[in-house]
Amino acid sequence: MAKDTLKKISIKAGPVQRPPIVVVMGHVDHGKTTLLDHIRNANIAAREAGGITQATAAYEIEHAVSGSAEKRKVTFIDTPGHEAFTAMRSRGAQIADLAILVIAADEGMKPQTKEALQIIQDSKTPFIVAINKIDKTGGNVDKARNDLMAAGVLLEGYGGQVSYCGISAKTGEGVDDLLDLVLLAADLENLQYDASAPASGFILEAKRDPKRGIEAAVIVTNGTLRRGNTIVTRNASANVTPSVSGKVKILENFLGKTVQELVPSAPAVIIGFESIPAVGEVFTAGDESVLMEVKMAAGAPQALHTAANRFAQSKPNTLNLILKAGDAGSLEALSVVLRGVDQKGGKEINIIEEGVGDITDGDVRHAQATKATIIGFKNRVEKGAKVLADAQEIPIITSEIVYDLATAVEEYFTGARGPAIAAELEVLALFNQEKLRKQLVGGRVDNGTFRDGVACDIVRGPLGTTPLGHGKVLGLREKKTEIVSAEKGKEIGVLIDSQVAIQVGDRLVVRK
Repeated sequence: MAKDTLKKISIKAGPVQRPPIVVVMGHVDHGKTTLLDHIRNANIAAREAGGITQATAAYEIEHAVSGSAEKRKVTFIDTPGHEAFTAMRSRGAQIADLAILVIAADEGMKPQTKEALQIIQDSKTPFIVAINKIDKTGGNVDKARNDLMAAGVLLEGYGGQVSYCGISAKTGEGVDDLLDLVLLAADLENLQYDASAPASGFILEAKRDPKRGIEAAVIVTNGTLRRGNTIVTRNASANVTPSVSGKVKILENFLGKTVQELVPSAPAVIIGFESIPAVGEVFTAGDESVLMEVKMAAGAPQALHTAANRFAQSKPNTLNLILKAGDAGSLEALSVVLRGVDQKGGKEINIIEEGVGDITDGDVRHAQATKATIIGFKNRVEKGAKVLADAQEIPIITSEIVYDLATAVEEYFTGARGPAIAAELEVLALFNQEKLRKQLVGGRVDNGTFRDGVACDIVRGPLGTTPLGHGKVLGLREKKTEIVSAEKGKEIGVLIDSQVAIQVGDRLVVRK
């Protein structure tokens, strides 16, 4: 397949056939992850917050074309379908040899379907259409075909050359036929690699593991990647100075098994980078003599996503933010989403710093110095950081769903946060919920003084989230003693009258 980014990293075209790298794209809830679940007989969606895939991942499967006993490998990249992850989907199309555009028979073209199609067309990636949910009542394959034709996609049998297949990702109907089409399209692309060339490929994901160090998920696209190789990265879209370097100390396949070498189009995990590489960068690996020149050009590794205005001071109509996420792809998505909240009523967001990893006491000190709010996505707050943040009253907002964080920031700007908070209690335990109208819960007072008899909101999610409902406190108890109020830091039992089934982690918020 001809693609500029792949040409740049290919040192020599070789005679060895390589498996296709396939990206699956489409609108949220149209069945992309369910399709991959069926193909690789694993369940990814159940482990994702809110059922939404939020990190790019790659998986290798084997499939025998109908009528053949020979099993051939295919690498799939699962790209998120929600609009927050435009950049991640775009990167997936640039890395892939082929694309599958998933469209639901019951809904047809949706905004992210059109966006995914545009990315595929802009990157000149050959693609196949999978019309999903043909088993569902109300499914209309003709509508999906007509929507595609209206968008300029001419299918085989309808005046065009784009292959398509009706499938049910839920039952598996048509999936084998779809995989047959993938391998047929791969044969037409004549995908090859040079086994003797220095290994090269793309960074799919990167994060810092507390025990193992920096982990980078990669896709090998040329050469043979070996344990012990020196490795460097550079921006995929330009021939710029490499950003990070290191040595492949541990090499794992996508199943997490340690291996000595991998060939294209294998997904892999590399441990050995000296600092975190940027997602989407090209990597090149080889021995010291091959890479010495490019390593000398690299110089000192640069920190990931550190803003120039590191010590910016708070200004009117400006919200200073420090962004932390569990991995580089999630950080990119968080940054894209929050920057999209900008420019409302003359107000603006000032992102002081972005980083990968858990929220530390160093982040809290930085937030204190810059009068910033810390936003955490798919990570945790270290115990020392929480203690310091509580003591210094530094706001930390975390969530596993990126759009909850965006909502919190939007409500800050629109003033939709409601009246000021008089008291707030975090629910830590549930004791009796047999009757919703009299629920007994245990919790810790995080703000103000929590009093008997007050009305409160039940809030689930980050600060600023719309309350799930309301309640009235019927009684307070500290250990076995009935009390009328509790100060910040106290852990108490609360008897509350509410129609909402309270959960651990919810907050009972009393407004002024």
